[in-house]
Amino acid sequence: MYIDPPLGRGGINEVEIRKSGRRSLIAKYPMSRVSRAYEKGETQGFMKICVDAETKQILGAAILGVGGDEIIHVLLDMMYAKAPYTVIQRAMHIHPTVAEYLPTLLSKLEPFD
Repeated sequence: MYIDPPLGRGGINEVEIRKSGRRSLIAKYPMSRVSRAYEKGETQGFMKICVDAETKQILGAAILGVGGDEIIHVLLDMMYAKAPYTVIQRAMHIHPTVAEYLPTLLSKLEPFD
């Protein structure tokens, strides 16, 4: 199903994480603060990611907004590789893209309520 703005989503969601009882971190960032979205005039949406607090592996993510259907693949690849989120956080991403905000998003991780 195609929607506008596009949605890229993978892994488990907040409800499933809460049910699992695992210690987790979450971050959310509005698309209105993403330069690429702003310059395209497509600022609706957000980026959200959930991470296991112990293993630092990405548990799930949702990107609703411009490029979300493309950027989710970066996160899915990291999940498949079972790599810690710090790999993306320390990576250099091309400017101006939505993907360049993944390190910013990850720097905002906080404990799940």
